[in-house]
Amino acid sequence: MSAQVKRKASTATGKDSVIKPEALATTSEVAAFLGGDFPPHTLEQWRSQGKGPKYFKVGRHVRYRWVDVNSWLDAQIAGAA
Repeated sequence: MSAQVKRKASTATGKDSVIKPEALATTSEVAAFLGGDFPPHTLEQWRSQGKGPKYFKVGRHVRYRWVDVNSWLDAQIAGAA
């Protein structure tokens, strides 16, 4: 069975479409992705300073889209020769 969540959404044509949810990451998951010893607290500090990858809040929970994390990481490349 597929892990895909199917939800109907009306379109302008009146036809139903399937909404494919994107995997979201927690602060701890992003920190682990950035390096085994990268502290999640750094991401928390960056959020308050307007730095780091884009994020959003779902209720009281902070979530990151992996596409935003990867885009931010690509922008951090330094010294490309």
